[in-house]
Amino acid sequence: MAAAISRRSAVEPFHAMDVLAQANLLKAKGHPVVSLAVGQPSDPAPRKVREAAAAAVYTGRIGYTDSLGLADLRAAISAHYADHYSVDVPSSRIAVTTGSSAGFNLAFLAMFDAGDRVAITAPGYPAYRNVLAALGLEVVEIRLDGDGSLTAELLEQAHRAKPLKGLLFASPANPTGAIIPDDALRGLVEAAREMGITVISDEIYHRLAYSAPDMTALSLGDDVTVINSFSKYYCMTGWRIGWMVLPENLVRPVERLAQSLYISAPEISQIGAIHAFDAGDELERVKDRYRVNRKLLAEALPTLGLPLAAPMDGAFYAYCDVSRHTNDSMDFARKLLAECHVAATPGLDFDPVEGHRYLRLSYAGSEADVTTAIERLRGWL
Repeated sequence: MAAAISRRSAVEPFHAMDVLAQANLLKAKGHPVVSLAVGQPSDPAPRKVREAAAAAVYTGRIGYTDSLGLADLRAAISAHYADHYSVDVPSSRIAVTTGSSAGFNLAFLAMFDAGDRVAITAPGYPAYRNVLAALGLEVVEIRLDGDGSLTAELLEQAHRAKPLKGLLFASPANPTGAIIPDDALRGLVEAAREMGITVISDEIYHRLAYSAPDMTALSLGDDVTVINSFSKYYCMTGWRIGWMVLPENLVRPVERLAQSLYISAPEISQIGAIHAFDAGDELERVKDRYRVNRKLLAEALPTLGLPLAAPMDGAFYAYCDVSRHTNDSMDFARKLLAECHVAATPGLDFDPVEGHRYLRLSYAGSEADVTTAIERLRGWL
């Protein structure tokens, strides 16, 4: 007898991970694959992080922690908001999570009930859509135009069509790298507040902006939930460590859920993450390389008939229009990998309606990888 399979499990695959698996198979067979598919820094975690974790392994100090996280890490995150944003965030409002992924699960479960309508953007990170759907929430996708940033007007239009319970957005955004300007972000949060819409700001790509300082949504009021992670700027993807900043009334509900779902984030990752904020010089050198890669792609892609769909203001992605070459970005990505040995992510991951026209390239790897990918693309196209 076959095992039962729930309807909620029928979500779309994360195609970026499928591309990565195919790329790894080709690499294992000896093919010189260059991967621009996954948003993962090629640098290791900062030296201070690794040294602290190694010392913890040596002393055997690995176990459960409080579900909200180590007090020292929560205090370090609180200090980061004061240092980087000049925003006062008490450590009592901070929850340490098993990556930002756990943060989204906890936020959705603590804030919404099955059937509630939650708005996200299109294009946008596919896990938002998939997790919301798996939890029985109604996903409302707000289509972005022009510079690729969300506005109060677009939110108001979606809310008028049928009332929303929540809004989730990212700035800088995945897959476009677009940043919501400060005034627009302020207007967006104020409009959501007036309409009674709960706001979740995904700030995982903060500190990876190239033209202006970061503005956290926390500066706009203590009723906003922020989710962040050590994965991107801090180069700690595999450590599975992130955090949430919560309104006071959500701290205990999130803690109760975390106790049952996760117990706690891995202590070894928490011990290392305490020191991530002290590695600024090392991490800024990594960011300088992203700047170089960003410039290479910004100059090359339009000459290859792959114009950018939005400004590359932040994060480490180029979201380009492939419609001059194909109307099927999935097939285009498969052929690009098989024939050119360059891995990229089809836009269908981020936009099930218009994604067939787009491809996402990550420039989080080495300058050599980006240069090689451009050369291969030029020859192949």
